[in-house]
Amino acid sequence: MDVRIASDWKELLAEEFNSEYFATLTDFVRAEYGSRTIYPKGANIFRAFDKCPLENLKVVIIGQDPYHGEGQANGLCFSVGDGVQFPPSLINIFKEIESDLGIPVPQSGNLDRWAEQGVLLLNSVLTVRAGVAASHAGRGWERFTDAVVKAVASRKEGVVYMLWGSYAQKKAAEVDDSRNLVLRAVHPSPLSAYRGFFGCRHFSKANDYLQSIGKTPINW
Repeated sequence: MDVRIASDWKELLAEEFNSEYFATLTDFVRAEYGSRTIYPKGANIFRAFDKCPLENLKVVIIGQDPYHGEGQANGLCFSVGDGVQFPPSLINIFKEIESDLGIPVPQSGNLDRWAEQGVLLLNSVLTVRAGVAASHAGRGWERFTDAVVKAVASRKEGVVYMLWGSYAQKKAAEVDDSRNLVLRAVHPSPLSAYRGFFGCRHFSKANDYLQSIGKTPINW
């Protein structure tokens, strides 16, 4: 199947794109976009991959599914476009960065700047119906993104995996933490952030690790 995605990722994931389950998933997604309001825009479904070339990848952050409010989802987990109000989890991420690294909360919640430095901002499910969280769960996206994590783990080492919440932690269960840095904490949602996300210092830990193996740290 011809999927519009960056060429390096297309090569890595070719077996998935040519699989029967992915063809079924594609038919479902196309039908949804044709009959309902779906986020993100179709051109942005694989944007997390397009903004973070495989060769540059240093950090993986795993979300669940895209924001389901109008104008929020832009193809990168936790990210919103310039001028869009910060969702609560993103507010808490920026609070932790400020506490950890002393970096003031930015004016924009657009995380393209992270992706362009080698941060793969991967949602487990890549599409969602407007106003209905998890509405595209169980349709095949999870199998695809499981394969993404497995492929990255087999191809690259020295990667930081920032796993927030049990969902993300299960997603990366096969990552070898002797060859990578695996950081775990509760989800940054207001429902859980005060139970261990605040104070986790994942951002400084990630940068310390990257520097220790000779890589440029992320400008969070």
